[in-house]
Amino acid sequence: MIIRGHLITGLSLRFMVLAALSMPLVLIAGTPAQAQTAYPTKTIKMIVPFGAGGPTDVIARLVGEKLSQVWGQQIIIENMAGGGGNTGAAAAAKAAPDGYTFLAVSTGFIVNPSLYAKVPYNLKTSFEPVSLFAKSPNIVSVHPSVPAKTMKELIDLIKANPGKYSYAQPATGSTPHLAGELLKLQYGLDLATVSHNSAAAAITNTLGGHTPIAITVLPAAQSNIQAGKLRGLAVMAAKRVPGLPDVPTTMEAGIPDQESDTLTGFVAPSGTPRDIVLKFQGELAKMIADPAIRKQLIDLGFEPVASNPEAFAQRIESESAKWDKIIKDAKIRVE
Repeated sequence: MIIRGHLITGLSLRFMVLAALSMPLVLIAGTPAQAQTAYPTKTIKMIVPFGAGGPTDVIARLVGEKLSQVWGQQIIIENMAGGGGNTGAAAAAKAAPDGYTFLAVSTGFIVNPSLYAKVPYNLKTSFEPVSLFAKSPNIVSVHPSVPAKTMKELIDLIKANPGKYSYAQPATGSTPHLAGELLKLQYGLDLATVSHNSAAAAITNTLGGHTPIAITVLPAAQSNIQAGKLRGLAVMAAKRVPGLPDVPTTMEAGIPDQESDTLTGFVAPSGTPRDIVLKFQGELAKMIADPAIRKQLIDLGFEPVASNPEAFAQRIESESAKWDKIIKDAKIRVE
């Protein structure tokens, strides 16, 4: 006889019935624990609120592949670009909080409530923070046809040709976009902004010369700069990055107070069971500790970051305050 998937031997059916009748509360109480221990039992969806090929997508696919190996369940990456990340975030916020939907987020997720007149989620109540996973500085790069070899030369070139140049950025409200707007304001630049649905798309347009300047997160541009397809002018960070040792920081390039990076992490719909959140966070921590994965991230231009739900929640709050001030000072608003 099989009960709940277990073969019962050595006991009479009568004994089993009597035992079951004498302990109904124990059996009922044990059911949720058994179900929880079995997690996950089906396919998990990971929403990426940007197009394929961008930094958030790259991280999500790396994590999804590793999780599917460890958990023995398929992880589906669903790209839902639109609204500067708001479309995907809205879908995740409305998803059942059962541990089978997660949202890969970047700093834009934190920035959007300050940037947009209305967003389809509440930064504090719509999600359960899981973990920060990686961060990467933004970088200014140009098509080889652009004559500027330094940031100062680029600024002078734009000033001498008002309205002629444009820069590509990955999404409205992303930190590369805000960094570009801050640069424009600080130096009085007449420079058009061209928004895309991913960093990969922004770089593709710059490679084609359609938008001669790109401000993106480092991973999207690094390999193209290394190959000479783009010219890196400045890393928006306090220190140079290992993959591009010849590219100066913004401070070294003579444009101070321009440091900015992009965070990548994971959240779950509000109400997702705490033990599932911690199980996912635990797997992320193991990945960060794995030398092979750390090397893979660093080679791509990311800095691995170990975190937990509480630390990520605090980082979300501090980043929100930081960018809210910049958005207000720069008078940037999206209706």
